[in-house]
This record gives sequence, C-alpha cells and structure tokens, in this order.
Amino acid sequence: MSYRVTPRQRAKLAAMRAAKERLRLEGDAPEYPAALPHLRRRVVVIDYDHGRVVHRFDLYRSDRIDCYDVSANGGELHRRVGWSRIVAGIRKLFPRVMSPRQI
Repeated sequence: MSYRVTPRQRAKLAAMRAAKERLRLEGDAPEYPAALPHLRRRVVVIDYDHGRVVHRFDLYRSDRIDCYDVSANGGELHRRVGWSRIVAGIRKLFPRVMSPRQI
C-alpha cells in the first residue's frame, strides 16, 4: 500500500530535485574517456620450437569496450572476440612438444 504524498511534502521533494539539478548544471562537466584508437593491441608470438614461426594478431576496436575485432596474420577477421577467447586461441595454436630425452 502506498502512502499519500501531501502538498507540503511534494513541494519539499520538488525543491530538493531542483537543487540537485542546479548543482549538476553549475558543476564541472564529467570527464569522459578518450576515444579509443582503431588498432588497440598487437600481439606477436614467435615460436622457436619448429624453426622460427611468427604469428601476429591485430586487435581492432569493436562496438564493445571489452571485445576486439581480430585479424590473425593479416588475414581472416573475426568479429567481436573477448580477451579470454583470444588467449585460448593462441594457446591452441601452439601444440605441446615433447621435451628432449635426457641421457
């Protein structure tokens, strides 16, 4: 059950809202984050296990702050991929190798 708002209380609440809005308008403007660059990150992985193999991942700005559009080795573009999926893809790219036999 809701309580009845009296005219006196309504006027008091309106004055409070007006004072709060006045403070917001008279104060400094909030600092917004700077616009992100198109190329946000570049991950270069060099594998020396099987010769010298270089993989380059370019992470571009997407429509979400926590996701990237990913280009692998200058080709195939994957849309809106999160950081954990990027790291998992890098992990799967390099298979495990046996250690050299110790004599």
